[in-house]
Amino acid sequence: MTDSKYFTTTKKGEIFELKSELNSDKKEKKKEAVKKVIASMTVGKDVSALFPDVVNCMQTDNLELKKLVYLYLMNYAKSQPDMAIMAVNTFVKDCEDPNPLIRALAVRTMGCIRVDKITEYLCEPLRKCLKDEDPYVRKTAAVCVAKLYDISSSLVEDQGFLDQLKDLLSDSNPMVVANAVAALSEINESSPTGQPLVELNTNTINKLLTALNECTEWGQVFILDSLANYSPKDEREAQSICERITPRLAHANAAVVLSTVKVLMKLMEMLSGDSDFCTTLSKKLAPPLVTLLSSEPEVQYVALRNINLIVQKRPDILKHEMKVFFVKYNDPIYVKLEKLDIMIRLASQANIAQVLSELKEYATEVDVDFVRKAVRAIGRCAIKVEPSAERCVSTLLDLIQTKVNYVVQEAIVVIKDIFRKYPNKYESIISTLCENLDTLDEPEARASMVWIIGEYAERIDNADELLDSFLEGFADENAQVQLQLLTAVVKLFLKRPAHTQALVQHVLSLATQDSDNPDLRDRGFIYWRLLSTDPAAAKEVVLADKPLISEETDLLEPTLLDELICHISSLASVYHKPPTAFVEGRSAGIRKSLPARQGSDDAVAQEATVIPSQETLIGDLLTMDIGAAVPAAGPPAQPASTGIDLLGGGLDSLLGGPPTEPASVAAPTTTGLLGDIFGLTTAPAMYTPPKTCWLPAEKGKGLEIWGTFSRRSGQITMDLTFTNKAMQAMNNFAIQFNKNSFGVAPGASLNLGVLQPGQSIENNLPLTTNGPVQRMEPLMTLQVAIKNNVDIFYYACQIPIQVLFCEDGQLDKRVFLTTWKDIPAANEVQYTIHNIKGNADAVASKMTHNNIFTIAKRNVEGQDMLYQSLKLTNNIWVLLELKLQPGVTNATLSLKSRSVEVAASVFQAYESILNN
Repeated sequence: MTDSKYFTTTKKGEIFELKSELNSDKKEKKKEAVKKVIASMTVGKDVSALFPDVVNCMQTDNLELKKLVYLYLMNYAKSQPDMAIMAVNTFVKDCEDPNPLIRALAVRTMGCIRVDKITEYLCEPLRKCLKDEDPYVRKTAAVCVAKLYDISSSLVEDQGFLDQLKDLLSDSNPMVVANAVAALSEINESSPTGQPLVELNTNTINKLLTALNECTEWGQVFILDSLANYSPKDEREAQSICERITPRLAHANAAVVLSTVKVLMKLMEMLSGDSDFCTTLSKKLAPPLVTLLSSEPEVQYVALRNINLIVQKRPDILKHEMKVFFVKYNDPIYVKLEKLDIMIRLASQANIAQVLSELKEYATEVDVDFVRKAVRAIGRCAIKVEPSAERCVSTLLDLIQTKVNYVVQEAIVVIKDIFRKYPNKYESIISTLCENLDTLDEPEARASMVWIIGEYAERIDNADELLDSFLEGFADENAQVQLQLLTAVVKLFLKRPAHTQALVQHVLSLATQDSDNPDLRDRGFIYWRLLSTDPAAAKEVVLADKPLISEETDLLEPTLLDELICHISSLASVYHKPPTAFVEGRSAGIRKSLPARQGSDDAVAQEATVIPSQETLIGDLLTMDIGAAVPAAGPPAQPASTGIDLLGGGLDSLLGGPPTEPASVAAPTTTGLLGDIFGLTTAPAMYTPPKTCWLPAEKGKGLEIWGTFSRRSGQITMDLTFTNKAMQAMNNFAIQFNKNSFGVAPGASLNLGVLQPGQSIENNLPLTTNGPVQRMEPLMTLQVAIKNNVDIFYYACQIPIQVLFCEDGQLDKRVFLTTWKDIPAANEVQYTIHNIKGNADAVASKMTHNNIFTIAKRNVEGQDMLYQSLKLTNNIWVLLELKLQPGVTNATLSLKSRSVEVAASVFQAYESILNN
């Protein structure tokens, strides 16, 4: 009879019976009792009361019984730490048992019992086991060191276990080496500092490569992953490592193959791209990747997600293997979609005919999601491979003729993109598209069709009728379609103003008066004001040439791609997200990156924009040529408003005739309504701190300087008041700044003229952010030198960070959400703001005037949540969440940024803005 019988007992008084059986003199009965205890423990019964009785069973030569007792101990030691001490002597004794299996079992169990009181007793047995004559014991002890480090890192370092573990890398047994590597990797990832505690060197790497050939498959994976974290000293060493690990590409285990590919992809960055060795290596990578696609679907999917990254980084590796990515009829949908994506990435002029033939076949399948992706893929091929565009358009027209609803709609969406890529080339097919207007019911397809009608209104005779038909159900349309309708009608009006005035007034009224969508209302008011004040400018803005869409709109950002290449064969390469996006703590915050490409001079230029570290706070002001003239820089000139009224004679410039009578329409007069909204009345200005004394007269030999910083129309200025409290006139003024965190520098020379005794002069000095950058402490410190005919004077002031907030700091909602998730949790900081004035809407409005933009607003359990973004002049983005409780003047502000050092300054800006 099997051991399943132990799981079926439910009789009363069982604990008492088990207690007596555990204390029986008969070994077989004792063993049976322990099995029953383990079975009860497995199904969730509490058998902790039997702890002392089970521990007494440890004193046995029976290996099976000992394993069962150890299993019980691992489960209950944490809840019975005082009782667990009873087992220590047996553990220590078992660590010296003649049987290596018992020695290994004892040290493994001691590592799994996470009780501080036992940990200190583990050190001596573990030290002996690390030097044990049996390799099985040594490899078990190596893993135990990693477990012990997780419990008490300081103990492991103090007891010298790291050095012993490093010595095991030279062990004669390959499995001991593999386990030592695995333990060291685990310890490095767990390191609280994020820095590796054990650095690999050339000598150690050679030992690992020697052990690689004799390890089991998982041992090989551990060693290869460690090699991926090693940076060779030069190209020669990188080439040597590549040669020694290349045979692993032929391994039967997919994990070994992918880990090998990861190491090779990293090392290839250090090799000369045009060398014969690198070319040969690229050819060797293709067959093992292709072989992975003959596995079961789940392994195929993992392989395809990794191949997707490899193709983006090095498309040449698989450029001749297009056929293996053709979809099979019995592939699961997730494999089909991934293959389709890779096919598009590999599409080129050489294979486009083959690809299009396949895609057209896929578009007739029964799986709707797959068909949609296939139709969209045809459009992407047209954009990517220009010579094939005509053939792709012809294929799409054939698909439209099938009259299959979802095929037609998807085709119209991609044809819109083709029009964007190739303007004035394929517009002859518009009439065919218009025939299918009645079948469109999906928002994206309807929006695409409306865009096409608006963009090519001058070529469509009945464009006004077509757009009017959409307006009949305007209120029921999706927001995406409403926005496109509004823009399309305005385009039509600008192209045919004589006959579409009533139509444009109707859509503007619908957008501004009848809609609750703020995006739609804002766009409607903007168009209304543009058309009212300057139709010529409106024509230039609305009908401006659009930038051509790129070939690959879905490629991963280069730095993210490089990081994911370093994580091939891990979950990060399947999710296509860095570990920081889905793993908390441990190594999540350690960012990996490929080494700088061999022969690349612009490696430094490609680094992310982050404030560099400060070298020194001692200014370089004494040696500066502060008398040199600086080219003037000021705010851009604003075009004058012509004050034309949309409803009156302002159409002359478009119609080319005399003023026409305004058509009657149920809309407010534009001067009253738009004046309030668009600045005909004065809008609240960005908050400017009051002036403070930067240079007192006693330090400036009679020169006193008060100042502050402000931002107006995108221009930063230093607002200064110079007062002469000396007895002599001052002249020949000049100004210079030291290096600072944001590169702030004078944008013009300081033209003050002569400052007479007792006189004060106001000066607004324009500033730029193109100067030299050096991180200051505090971050916003600016060191200034002022020269005049008396002397050179030095002072330091603080730049309020809000003057560096850019006007284009508003993120799209989806981009905001994605970015928030991508920024690691360690980069989130919280702050409490006190004495806030106004409700959530008032706060959002006030922040908008200071270039802090509200992306979304939610009310959660009576608490208003504002999600906001801002962008600094050096392209640092800051994402914020502001929690406001109605009736409470305090609020919680959460900030996330890749450059979290700006947090304190941003918090100070919020405090200043909201308290004024």
